[in-house]
Amino acid sequence: MPIPLEDNFSDIIGKAQRGLRISDSELAAKTGIGIEAIQRLRSDEFDAAAAGRIAATLGLNARALIEAGEKRWAPREIALSGVAMFTTPFHDMTVNAYLAWDENSKEAAAFDTGSDCDAMLDGLRQHGLTLRAIFLTHTHGDHIYDLDRLTAQTGAPAYVSHREPLDGAEKIDDHRQFEIGALRIRVRPTAGHSAGGLTYVIEGLSQPVAVVGDSLFAGSMGGGTVSYEDALRNNRAEILTLPDETIICPGHGPMTTVAEEKLHNPFFAT
Repeated sequence: MPIPLEDNFSDIIGKAQRGLRISDSELAAKTGIGIEAIQRLRSDEFDAAAAGRIAATLGLNARALIEAGEKRWAPREIALSGVAMFTTPFHDMTVNAYLAWDENSKEAAAFDTGSDCDAMLDGLRQHGLTLRAIFLTHTHGDHIYDLDRLTAQTGAPAYVSHREPLDGAEKIDDHRQFEIGALRIRVRPTAGHSAGGLTYVIEGLSQPVAVVGDSLFAGSMGGGTVSYEDALRNNRAEILTLPDETIICPGHGPMTTVAEEKLHNPFFAT
């Protein structure tokens, strides 16, 4: 069963408003539509005309925002040999973690842990893999909840941004490179949602892959908790400049591709 999108249109509008620090009343004044219409949008009552009028003020693509409100797009389902996604519950949401591996050497890398690493451990055993490294996209609790157990069970070292240090993980600099069997993993800094957000670009599979954590979602992005401006800039510079066929593995919601996000993500579509 397909994983639903992480955000709906009202989430997107809310993230843009918070990021730009525009209140409902300010948005009404800037766009000339009633505050009641804006509040209805914020309450999940979609109105295409109202959404189209506020999009430019919020820096959103009107076509893509209306598409989200009308639920006319979802990314195609993706299956790639050498990559597995594990989705686990965390309070009232779900969170994704990933394995990527070299089919010949059977060496693997993990990306985050989710709330429960049992399925990941089963995946390692099922494919006969040896875990060589655990790469953390950021240190929010839902993404690292089972880190201690994963490291204890596998003996693999964990790595985290030097801007977001964590006990039990080695700090790494931006643009570090790793080799896991025939896979090459390059680090790209994508701070904004978190202080030390990292994206891991994997080469050596049949398609390039970017594990992005909460920097980018299918059709949306993580909230700019630390810096909305940095989040937008880093997503554009470090993720959306990758080849169109690059598979994006987000921390929540379904996998997508660079090409689809450039066309369908209201924050970045042109």
